[in-house]
Amino acid sequence: MMGPRRRGAMVGSWQGRRECPYQEIRARLRTPPGAVQRGPATQCLIVKGARRKSCRRGPPRGASTTHASNCVPLFARSSASATSDNVSGLPRAQRALIFDLDGTLVDTVYAHVFAWQRAFAEVALPIDGWRIHRRVGMSGGLFARAAAREIGRPLSGEETAAIQNRHGELYRELLPERRPLPGAVELLAELRAERIPYGIATSGRRPEIDASLEALGVGEETVVVERGHVDRAKPEPDLFLTCAERIGVSPVDCYVVGDAVWDLLAARRAGMLSVGLLSGGYGEDELTSAGAFRVYRDAAELRSSLDELGVLN
Repeated sequence: MMGPRRRGAMVGSWQGRRECPYQEIRARLRTPPGAVQRGPATQCLIVKGARRKSCRRGPPRGASTTHASNCVPLFARSSASATSDNVSGLPRAQRALIFDLDGTLVDTVYAHVFAWQRAFAEVALPIDGWRIHRRVGMSGGLFARAAAREIGRPLSGEETAAIQNRHGELYRELLPERRPLPGAVELLAELRAERIPYGIATSGRRPEIDASLEALGVGEETVVVERGHVDRAKPEPDLFLTCAERIGVSPVDCYVVGDAVWDLLAARRAGMLSVGLLSGGYGEDELTSAGAFRVYRDAAELRSSLDELGVLN
């Protein structure tokens, strides 16, 4: 039976020893050379190849010169080490932003609501505007089927296609000119100036989205993925995954910026963090519950908070 432990006689303590403790710890744990080690603290950096180990206490009196030769004072770190993203000196991963379009960058949500409402009314299927708003952001086909459930009767494939086409016509009539939401143009301009990759992924189709892209000053150099480019739209992840692939950034390094719960659900399915904006009419609690990492008022507030996302170089 072990007696009471003496004060200061802690496991792993090297007080009073004359040899460097790291050899004993490595042998005990069988840690291969070069692996990240966690051992007693010393006032130096133990360097093994490209690895560095920070320590707090100095080596014991009489420590071997081998230990001293492998140590670098804390203040002697190189500038390359200070600017690297991790202890191994690997370069920092490139982050990217993927934006929804309607309600996120352009003020078009309620024009979509009115267009859908009139398209349904023209085929004797009246539906309340607030019910339509809750579905904006889904693909047109899914939207029509969801609205049919609200109405209380199913729609045939021909009816769904006809309502979708009529919605597009009415939308272009109601809103021939598009207005960017506050800060949207400036946000995209700053991302270009900072060389931060970004793209746009929308459930809308061409030619409906062309006027919105023009209002934002989006040129051919910007990756734009629309409904016709994928088999499945939101809340499936295809739009965002395709956009990330075309940008050339891993999905885990992408943030999705959207105004609807369908954007955030699709982001989660794509394995991406998401940012919610209130500019599309959803509440902060709804966006947070749907998985938003951060929620901002609009693109202007997001622009002033880019440092919170870690995307600024």
